[in-house]
Amino acid sequence: MRPNIKEPALEQGIPPLIRRNTIYLALTQALQGSTGQLAVTFGAVMVLQLLGSASLAGIGGSIIGLSRFAVSYPIGKLTDAYGRRVGAFVALVFGMVGSILLGVSIVLPSFPIFLVGMLILGLGTGAAMQMRVAAADMYPPDRRAEGLGYVLTGSVAGAVIATVLVVVAELGAGWTGTDVKSIAWFIVPLVLIPAVILVQRVRPDPKVIAENLERYWPSYRSPPTVAATGPTGDFRTFIRHKPKQVAYACYTAAQGTMSMMMVMTPLVMVENDHTLYAISIAISIHVAGMYAFSIPIGRLADRIGRRILLGAGLGIQVVGAILVPVSPYYWIITLGLFLVGLGWSAVNVSSTAILVDTSTPEERGRAVGTNDMLAGAITVGTPFIGGLVVASMGLMAVGLAGAALALAPMFVLGRLRELSPGRYEATTVAR
Repeated sequence: MRPNIKEPALEQGIPPLIRRNTIYLALTQALQGSTGQLAVTFGAVMVLQLLGSASLAGIGGSIIGLSRFAVSYPIGKLTDAYGRRVGAFVALVFGMVGSILLGVSIVLPSFPIFLVGMLILGLGTGAAMQMRVAAADMYPPDRRAEGLGYVLTGSVAGAVIATVLVVVAELGAGWTGTDVKSIAWFIVPLVLIPAVILVQRVRPDPKVIAENLERYWPSYRSPPTVAATGPTGDFRTFIRHKPKQVAYACYTAAQGTMSMMMVMTPLVMVENDHTLYAISIAISIHVAGMYAFSIPIGRLADRIGRRILLGAGLGIQVVGAILVPVSPYYWIITLGLFLVGLGWSAVNVSSTAILVDTSTPEERGRAVGTNDMLAGAITVGTPFIGGLVVASMGLMAVGLAGAALALAPMFVLGRLRELSPGRYEATTVAR
């Protein structure tokens, strides 16, 4: 373990090898991210089509949350042992298989196959979250959140890819008479094949870079090794560590709020006669909020601190969650979704940076995996409950519930003592 000493800002640019790996990971994030957007765009609508009822509209989102809960810690353990590229490969395979099954579920049609497809797709989504660790691994402490921002920004392209897939699928449906949703899902594996090649080209593995930062960043000098005073190693020690507790609480609330609003809003738009293309555009704008500002958010987190960005992100989510249901107008709803995504982005970057700041390279996968597991646990219930609330009380109640959920961790945020960006009271940190 190494002491949590704030390193002076590096004057050099990003080394070519780090830049190349960052680009490959960002492109992979873009391609993989398109599957998640399709799940949001089509999930509730597919349930309505297969069952003829909106009461279970959120079950797809709940299943994805269950999958993330199940896979996040094991995949983190796997990447800690064998490297971050392994996690990316696993994510891509799950994404391909899940997409094919979801396409088949519409062709047959079959609700059980839909459930299995969502489960496997969710495993891929959960495994893909380890790419955040890969991004953070390659950058020194004072540029760590910035490095996260570069890779996460790739998901903006994923939103564009998903929208293009919907357009191509609509054209194909017009020519063949096949359901647009099944065509879109069958195209996804073709989109993910290039991602496999990109991951293969990420060399050396980001975990190796994290263990040898001085070799890849010539201007970086790590502080001397001292005896560890912070928790290391496993789930129990992670959740007892105060900085990690705050990161876990904030990210879990932000993810729960976002999953509830993302899953329910497309259904409401369909009921107001908005087309699938229009819904896809709204989700694309939401995804832009999630990822388009990741680089400036990361730089802010490196300069003014993770804690401030956590509070700002949760506050923005509160505004977005309330704004979504106040009007039936398309652009008001879309603005609310954008703000929910923007708030999540600030929380995602900042909480991930905290977890990497306070973990060694050998345990980061599990530390972040714990975060995703807890977030997955809450998203098992929030979309499903949201569906029931929409059916009985309307979207306004869901918006208020989302706002309350985003507000909840404000009470524990004050426990985080950040002495300077990336440096915390009573904790040690890896490089």
